Amino acid sequence: MTEILTGALFAEMVANGAAAIELHKEEVNELNVFPVPDGDTGTNMSLTMSNGAAECRRKKPVTLTQAADAAAGGLLRGARGNSGVILSLLFRGMAKSFKEKETAGPAMLAAAMASGVETAYKAVMKPAEGTILTVSRLASAAAVECAEHAGDLETVLLRALEAGEEALADTINLNPVLKKAGVIDSGGKGYLYILDGMLKALRGETIEVTAQTEVREKAEFSDFDTEDIHFAYCTEFIVERENDKDPDLLREFLSGIGDSIVVVDDDEIIKTHVHTNEPGNVLTEALTYGSFLTVKIENMKQQHTHKVLEQAEEQVPSAPAAAPAEPEKAYGIVSVCAGDGMAQIFRDLGVDAIVTGGQTMNPSTEDILKQVESIPAETVFVLPNNKNIIMAAQQCQPLTDKKVVVIPTGTVPQGISAAVAFDAFEDAETNEQTMTEAAGAVRTAQITYAARDSEFDGQTIRAGEYLSLLDGTLAANDADIGTVVRTTIEKIGQGDPELVTVFYGEDVTEEAAAAVGSTAEELLPDAEISVLRGGQPVYYYVISAE
Repeated sequence: MTEILTGALFAEMVANGAAAIELHKEEVNELNVFPVPDGDTGTNMSLTMSNGAAECRRKKPVTLTQAADAAAGGLLRGARGNSGVILSLLFRGMAKSFKEKETAGPAMLAAAMASGVETAYKAVMKPAEGTILTVSRLASAAAVECAEHAGDLETVLLRALEAGEEALADTINLNPVLKKAGVIDSGGKGYLYILDGMLKALRGETIEVTAQTEVREKAEFSDFDTEDIHFAYCTEFIVERENDKDPDLLREFLSGIGDSIVVVDDDEIIKTHVHTNEPGNVLTEALTYGSFLTVKIENMKQQHTHKVLEQAEEQVPSAPAAAPAEPEKAYGIVSVCAGDGMAQIFRDLGVDAIVTGGQTMNPSTEDILKQVESIPAETVFVLPNNKNIIMAAQQCQPLTDKKVVVIPTGTVPQGISAAVAFDAFEDAETNEQTMTEAAGAVRTAQITYAARDSEFDGQTIRAGEYLSLLDGTLAANDADIGTVVRTTIEKIGQGDPELVTVFYGEDVTEEAAAAVGSTAEELLPDAEISVLRGGQPVYYYVISAE
């Protein structure tokens, strides 16, 4: 039994926790109850945790203070999404508790966990129960109680894990959304995987993420061009069999429109993998066999381009971090968005820097901070343009000498409206108020596909259907995108908008977008209609109404 927590041991615990969440990130992702393809809680927590582990490896801490500070600093800068930010806050609170400590015993470890929870609750404006906050709070409380009579670290952490599991099971009762979906909280589940990994480190067990089976340490994505990928979409799904239709017919159908085909079936399900340029047709054909249990579609060309760029950056010799740009003007603006069209719109509005990201690809605090510090301005306004990025943006504030003002924009159209409202001749406080008010006056509809079966807003949604969300509320869902578009625009019209803008995504043709514009002109004759190329992933159309 281990009685003393050293810096080296804490670093091992962080590394093991990072490995544990990496192994289980997809399981955590799948707990997401929202029907749109944004199940990225596990990914965000894994990327955040791995950044903390990497910082510990880089600094090679000796004392407990050094190890906790390295982990907390790495997690803070690597924090992605709300779940990642809360995770970083839990470790930041632990680091504060371990200040000027060479080592720690069971009671001090438990107290540090409680300090982490306190830090997280203070930072979250409206803490919601039935989340990672609840699970971590009850786990740390059990650790503190156990430490009063336990003499070793393993017993304390084991008790925390047991209490956390009980709390996690109860999240379904505390959160109405989880209760309706019949699932536990994804962030809480991810936290317990991390805690379990840390416990295993105390027991001397090292978690291996993957075994290297190839000669190369990793694939060289630049060995072939993105254009060499003939079929762009990796499409995977599981269908629950509802008839006797022969799966061989599905194999035959897929062979005509794709490659890398794997179709595995039994009496209950058909599991399929295919690379194709026609994922919609694949899903339509699959529905003739039964209902979807799971669906996943990934753009391999986009993934390959990102990998090539990442590896090119890795091969450049590392240089010292650039110093923040010296102020040359009063104000600057950073905007988060995805899609070259969206980025150009923000640039045309005078935005200084773009952070690529959004739904399913939340940028880290470090990503945002780099752009903030690159702008030669005293005050920098940040437009997160996604509710899951606001907290990560706010974490930049204590990390720079610049004044960072985060405008809580939840969508790209809100960000555009805020950028339009900015006035370089007004003071920072006035700009913050007017930009926030401008963003709040915008209604946003987003049209995408359902990644999973779901009960949402009292409506049954099937995986593969098109759906639209209007200000976060389900507006329409149907197998026909034209029906979804028309219903959505009709609901937008109920607010008597004066200006409606349709931003079309990377998978939408100009002709299809023009047809949507015509529908808007037909249904909203008194509104000014604009159709612009956004080039955004995930959402076929993003519609702004003011």
